[in-house]
Amino acid sequence: MKTAITEKQKRVLESIYESIKDSGFPPTLADLKELLDLASNQAILNYLNSLENQGFIKREEGQARGIKITPLGLRVLGKQRLAPIVGMVAAGPYIESFSETSFKWVDLPSGIIPNEKVRQSDDVFIVYVSGDSMINAGIDDGDMLLVKKSKEFKSGDIVVARSEDGTTVKRFMAEGGKRYLKPENPAHKNIPIIPGEINFDGQVILNLSKIR
Repeated sequence: MKTAITEKQKRVLESIYESIKDSGFPPTLADLKELLDLASNQAILNYLNSLENQGFIKREEGQARGIKITPLGLRVLGKQRLAPIVGMVAAGPYIESFSETSFKWVDLPSGIIPNEKVRQSDDVFIVYVSGDSMINAGIDDGDMLLVKKSKEFKSGDIVVARSEDGTTVKRFMAEGGKRYLKPENPAHKNIPIIPGEINFDGQVILNLSKIR
């Protein structure tokens, strides 16, 4: 696989990055054609094909905006990894589902994510915390948490969980056949996990507010 990039290819890649950071979404073909002042969709497709073949982007088939910049593409641009801020979670009972009113993307400074917890291919997102149920775990009201999407969890992991009532951040516990969400504040009660009624959005891997 070639890793050299031409100036025009780099301009296309930079346009994709800026679109994701500014609007939260990759650009469409029409967006790129306008941004780059190109005459046809085919010209854009040729650039995208080249960028994908060289490993700078990855495209999701059948999605007009299904473009992701790979770690290699970020290195070529000299940019940091982007993570979306998806909304607020409760550190207490539940809060209504993620609100998109504050939806935006932020770049993550290099070196802050523990390699043993997150791979470059893992999907991550950011949530703000509302409440005090996790204060004994060092998570305070207003903190910003980095969360890794996952389908597997072990007892003791701090997770973002969702039910019909909304979303919350708690410690997942599995003891003696019992599974529940545990607050880290004695003023709050455990939440039993009823199969089919609670889903997990991801594992909290870093409190960004404690390192900035």
